[in-house]
Amino acid sequence: MSTLEQFLPAFLEEVVGDRFGRYSKYIIQDRAIPDVRDGLKPVQRRILYAMYDAGNTPDKPYRKSAKTVGDVMGNYHPHGDAPIYEGMVRMAQPWKMGHVLVDGHGNWGSMDDDPAAAMRYTEARLSQIAMELLRDIEKRTVLFKDNFDNTTKEPVVLPARYPNLLVNGSSGISSGFATEIPPHNLRETVNACIALMDKPDITLEELMQYIQGPDFPTGGIIMGDEGIREAYRTGKGRIYLRAKTAIEELRGGRRQIVVTEIPYQVVKSRVVTAIENLRIEKKLEGLAEVRDESGREGLRIVIELKKDADAQGVLAFLFKKTDLQVTYNFNMVAIVNKAPRQFGLKEMLEAYVVHQKEVVTFRSQYDLEKALDRAHVLEGLVKALNILDEVIAAIKASKNRQDAQNNLVALFGFTERQADAILTLQLYRLTNLEITSLEKELHEVQKTIAYLQGILGSEKKLIGVIKNEMSAIRDKYAIDRRSVIQGEVEELKVNLEVLVTAEDVLVTLSQDGYIKRTSKLSFTRSGGEVENSGVKEGDFIRHVLEMNTLDQLLLFTEKGQSYCLPVHLIPEFKWKDNGTAIVNVIPLPKEDRIVSVLPLKAGEAEGKSVVFITRGGQVKRTDLKEYVTSRTTGIVACKLGDGDEVLLVQPSDGTKEILLVTQLGMSIRFKEAEVNTMGRAASGVRGIQLRDDDQVVAAEWVEGEEGEVFVISDLGYAKSSLLLDYPVQGRGGKGIVTFEFKEGKRVKPNGSVLRSAFFVKHAIQLSAYSSSGSVYSFASEAAPIEERKATGKAVVQLAKEERIVSVHKTIQS
Repeated sequence: MSTLEQFLPAFLEEVVGDRFGRYSKYIIQDRAIPDVRDGLKPVQRRILYAMYDAGNTPDKPYRKSAKTVGDVMGNYHPHGDAPIYEGMVRMAQPWKMGHVLVDGHGNWGSMDDDPAAAMRYTEARLSQIAMELLRDIEKRTVLFKDNFDNTTKEPVVLPARYPNLLVNGSSGISSGFATEIPPHNLRETVNACIALMDKPDITLEELMQYIQGPDFPTGGIIMGDEGIREAYRTGKGRIYLRAKTAIEELRGGRRQIVVTEIPYQVVKSRVVTAIENLRIEKKLEGLAEVRDESGREGLRIVIELKKDADAQGVLAFLFKKTDLQVTYNFNMVAIVNKAPRQFGLKEMLEAYVVHQKEVVTFRSQYDLEKALDRAHVLEGLVKALNILDEVIAAIKASKNRQDAQNNLVALFGFTERQADAILTLQLYRLTNLEITSLEKELHEVQKTIAYLQGILGSEKKLIGVIKNEMSAIRDKYAIDRRSVIQGEVEELKVNLEVLVTAEDVLVTLSQDGYIKRTSKLSFTRSGGEVENSGVKEGDFIRHVLEMNTLDQLLLFTEKGQSYCLPVHLIPEFKWKDNGTAIVNVIPLPKEDRIVSVLPLKAGEAEGKSVVFITRGGQVKRTDLKEYVTSRTTGIVACKLGDGDEVLLVQPSDGTKEILLVTQLGMSIRFKEAEVNTMGRAASGVRGIQLRDDDQVVAAEWVEGEEGEVFVISDLGYAKSSLLLDYPVQGRGGKGIVTFEFKEGKRVKPNGSVLRSAFFVKHAIQLSAYSSSGSVYSFASEAAPIEERKATGKAVVQLAKEERIVSVHKTIQS
């Protein structure tokens, strides 16, 4: 047969599925998930048994860890030395185990996640409580199996005389399964076991009177009794772990936060570094210094605060943003009958009690066998001593030892076992004292036999033995609860004042969308003049706002979006710097731009509204609070029709009138109250009826009869007309003419469209920006006061083909 013909075809899916299935089965059963009976993973069980087998017990001197690792790897665990030593290290670390199983000597790591020294440097032996896991293992209490190379035997499970799975907990990830079982208090766990044995139909609520919840070796505060109850009922649940903290008063009115316990499995050094980074990056105001003062007296992290800092506020922020408070998710999975299963508390204790019944039953059977054998031997010895002369004569008459044994069996009715014991009897045992002691020992052994037979014949006596032995372990090893349980989960609210130092600043936004925050000191040092603000060439400042770092900005775009920007998040620059593009601060699309900026102080939004004016003549009024959000992305501020854009957004009190002016010289004045308040995403109502080629270029809020309306065209022709000439009309009409354009071949044109309009009560300075990039400044007084339909006067001298693009009020110091 050729080599090729020896191969059979196979589908890749079947081969991979089969191999992965075997691999999954292995890592679930033999690597990552603990056994429900002794709470140990295979590597932990093998380490403990190897140390016990080698006599590395608490009553002996410490032994090199490398020797233990070598024994485990050579006899039981066919894997690398690193994972074996890692398993050993974890069992020796008191901040990870409720009760350490390995008594380590040397450097075994720290809560700062420092690694243990190499195994050639450290020494170890079994801890006292680990001996309770192994107690009676030599009495056939548990099954043994062949090791990986069939050279020796290893235990399938340890006798585990206390519920180690709950006491020390477990954590692991395998293929398709993970486990997360927290440590518990030994006293509470044993009491719960005893209660379960006393009352097998006990309810979960009754059990939780004994086990309040987890008890972590690092202490801390556990919040969420509902999460504990759910976890104990189903095996899954969530709790919150919080560090134990105290606020201490210092001299000079300063205070400090002292942390003395941190959540389970949190690395102390990383917490300290995270808090220090908050201080360095100024993400949390009020922090003066962070120190780790941990030492022989225990854990101690000191967070010194600046004077007048809100200690409770800082602490709430630290709980929210650092690992001083973490969530812990129960996932109580363990191996039972070679398969993983999720356990509730009662099921887990029941499985353990069943195991203990087996252990005590097997031990009693073993001890009974030994006692019956000893009683049998003692009965033979006592009988022999009663007929000593005949026995000696029979032995003397025998040819050899075997013949003597046969003669004793044949002549006196001894069994072979008794005959052998008689032949090995030492001569001093023939004294009267020894004869009495043999009779006494026989009596004691008979009592032991009756006791063991009673255990094996009565479930009640069996349970009694388990309870007594577990109570003894509890009384010897129990420690007080370290974690405090708090029923309610405290909601963390962080005030902005905690994060940001209150400071009055200037915020500027330029036409090209450059924004900056500047301190009043920088503004003053730069001359204290608004017009001296730094901008890019061809750009100019549109908005200058005096604000506080605790305030917010509402930014509205021409595409109908709004952004809520906290002032403290605006990058800080000197007054003569250009600032940064707004797209670096908020996620503004390239095709959009900011049209209005509204300052907003805390609580100011209540009872106020804003009015939107679109170029298509739509008007909308909405409550200001609809736009206050903690989201960093934009929200829909106004629904727009096709081709329409937001022209202006203005705060409103509903008492004035709105004057709209269009580019073709039409205007309308109507009462603001005609626009009813509507939802955030509404499109509004019609303010003015436009011709197809017309659009709104200006909106002004007016009232009374005083003042003038200033308009300017694209060719620089302007005029003012009295507000009195603009009667209040109903919203949505065509409006009235506000500017007359000159037409004809021999007439010098005054423009084709209006660029802007302003309501003027006192003279204002204006800046006109042309298509060539020139800037023309002039006063509103330069335009004559004329009737509404007048053609205006040139206030700006433009070059040929040059046109005005936009007109804005000049910002004055």
